[in-house]
Amino acid sequence: MELLIRSHKSRVTNHELQFYKIPKFPYKTNSISTKKHTVVVGIGGNIGDTKRRFQKLFHFFKRDTFLDIVQTSSILQNPPFGYTNQPDFYNAIMILKTNLPPLKLIRYLLKVEKKFKRRREFKNSPRTLDIDIIFYDKITYKKSELTLPHPGYKKRDSVLLPLNEIFKNNKTLFKMYKKEYNR
Repeated sequence: MELLIRSHKSRVTNHELQFYKIPKFPYKTNSISTKKHTVVVGIGGNIGDTKRRFQKLFHFFKRDTFLDIVQTSSILQNPPFGYTNQPDFYNAIMILKTNLPPLKLIRYLLKVEKKFKRRREFKNSPRTLDIDIIFYDKITYKKSELTLPHPGYKKRDSVLLPLNEIFKNNKTLFKMYKKEYNR
């Protein structure tokens, strides 16, 4: 069951953005994870049935021993940026817990993207699934493979709007990232 829950005017473009609610988006667990690291990831895609793919990703992560799902946002439909001659994107935020260190986590998430048929044809190209680490605990990290926090997140409605939805419903998480988020 899909439900359009609200529209929001983009702060970057003049587009009207749509939020959708589907099973597991939004989601919040009542379970306490034993994993020690909190990770905020952005997910996105615009090839095929992206919303259904997000549900499959949720179930894939749910069965995964590396990750625990804490919370998800609603799904935001928004226009592409960079290369704009492509369909709209669907994006959401997932809050995960893991014991993997940052580089092992990004390598693992890249393998998950491939499992979901991600191909990298050119910068900002259409994709089946994109998974970006936005925050990993409160660390700042810069290597060729990974920069934390994600360097472009503050410029993207596709991250900020779903993240704001999560922060409204999770005061503990908001307190954790308030300093970084408000810079």
